[in-house]
Amino acid sequence: MLPWQMGAMGLLIGSFLNVCILRLPEGLSIVRPASRCPRCGHGLAWYENVPVVSFLILRARCRNCGEPISWQYPLIEMITCAVFVAATLQFGFSWLLLSRVIFGSALIVLFMIDLRHHILPNGITLPGIVVGFAFSLLTEPGWVASLIGIVAGGGILLAIAEGYYLVRREQGLGMGDVKMLAMIGAFLGWKLMILTLVFSSLVGSIVGVGLIVSGKGSMKYALPFGTFLAVAALAAMFVGDPIVRWYLGFYS
Repeated sequence: MLPWQMGAMGLLIGSFLNVCILRLPEGLSIVRPASRCPRCGHGLAWYENVPVVSFLILRARCRNCGEPISWQYPLIEMITCAVFVAATLQFGFSWLLLSRVIFGSALIVLFMIDLRHHILPNGITLPGIVVGFAFSLLTEPGWVASLIGIVAGGGILLAIAEGYYLVRREQGLGMGDVKMLAMIGAFLGWKLMILTLVFSSLVGSIVGVGLIVSGKGSMKYALPFGTFLAVAALAAMFVGDPIVRWYLGFYS
């Protein structure tokens, strides 16, 4: 399959991811009912639901009631398209490509839901652990690295969360973060899982300090750590291996 064909598929999958982002936090079905305007309930015809194109033709408004359509919809579709194309160019048409586009799609949904609602749905993270490990039987990182990634990924954050609670007597990390890092370990293996944790912690610290300095947050401000994990994992998926090899080169 050519990159442009995967890009077109990415646009379609991105449209579905928007449905997941909207409905999963509300506990709604992602299958039924069909897409409709959240204000007037107008059911969208197929030509009103073409990724990106319909948004532009409709000028970002519902055809029935004129309610503005969020820019989130075309952005998620274009980001998903970019991930599919980049993964195809890097991994070729293989089991690894299928693994990476599924993983990337899950990260996009988790990023947006955690950013908006500060939750990481079990309906994505727990099946993601199973799917990631299943793919490891067929392709990278291999089942041993995947299994270590699952146990270590979940174990590290669980230990941090428990340690924080013992010291501060309040929750610092949610169990959703623990399950998400275990999922990342399942897909990427333990080495890239650790790299993801380092990247996300660094970015999260920079953002947290920035919020405090700007007066928009405090030491008790709850950052959606899953959003940082998602960005870091996506980066690790594409450029993590050369970074790990570069780092290990100092010890060889």
